[in-house]
Amino acid sequence: MNIPLKYHVSRSSRLSRLVSFITVLALILLLAVPLLVGRADRVLFGVMFLYLALASLWYLLAGYAGLVSVGQQAFVGLGGYMLFALTIFAGFHPLTAIAISGIIGAIIAMPVGILIFRLRGAYFAIGTWVIAEVFRLSFAQIQSLGGGSGSSLPVAIVKSLASSRQMREWTSYWLALGLVVLVIGAVYLFLRSRQGLALMALRDNELAASSLGIDIWKTKFIVYIVTGALTTLVGGLIFLQKLRISPEAAFAVNDWTAFVIFIVVIGGIGTLEGPIIGTLVFFALRELLADLGTAYLIVLGLFAIFVMLRAPQGVWGFVRSKFHIYLFPLNYKVERFREDD
Repeated sequence: MNIPLKYHVSRSSRLSRLVSFITVLALILLLAVPLLVGRADRVLFGVMFLYLALASLWYLLAGYAGLVSVGQQAFVGLGGYMLFALTIFAGFHPLTAIAISGIIGAIIAMPVGILIFRLRGAYFAIGTWVIAEVFRLSFAQIQSLGGGSGSSLPVAIVKSLASSRQMREWTSYWLALGLVVLVIGAVYLFLRSRQGLALMALRDNELAASSLGIDIWKTKFIVYIVTGALTTLVGGLIFLQKLRISPEAAFAVNDWTAFVIFIVVIGGIGTLEGPIIGTLVFFALRELLADLGTAYLIVLGLFAIFVMLRAPQGVWGFVRSKFHIYLFPLNYKVERFREDD
């Protein structure tokens, strides 16, 4: 006797639900990290969180919207300078200044997006870098913020975050953790929304997506504004940790774009898990190769070439294609089971 089959359409799976539970436990553990590790490890964790946030945003921008930007340092630097300007001249608390900088980042991203969306492919990438250079040169002319040599946050502003150095460092760590959770959560929910469905259609085939009525320009423009705003937030927090800013540091293409692209490409540009894996790999290599000085950049380049040749979809893309593992499922899938199960 044939037992009829039943079908169920869902996004989640037993594995993804288990991963969600483990993620909650991991977050609780990460909240307690300042109490469990030394200062150096705590700082390392904080930097990892900020790079993971940047990588997740670049993944959304390039992996889904197809906007390969090499100028995201423009928004990182903008966030840093807005933090300094709003706290020094407007008297805002640092956390309020960071929040306002995100709004400013979204506003600035609108005319910038309208301008560079006229470009395509490699010209778009070069255009984003040119915009970042314009930002760098512009802020270098503002003498009240230190000009080309930069400026430091006044002691009174630093102490407004917390009275003791230890509490300031702990607060910075918790802010970095909260921000990376916010960014990854926002990207995840965005990709599961109707706009995310439109992005997936664009990623697969722009012509087919357009024929289905998807407004390609508008969808990409929304993504650019969202990533610009959140990248500005990250930039503000980065320089709240550093307590000093200069045009060269704020708009450094290596620190805020090249390394981020490395993380995403190594981890897997088409997967939400990719930036997480890529961040772990990047910092593991950085710590292992720290004694090599700047020569470690050569090793990173060779490693990136090896991964791109052996696993073009990145480390997690390779794992997913081999074992069909989806920790953060975005697409619907059909599950089949017998009626008596």
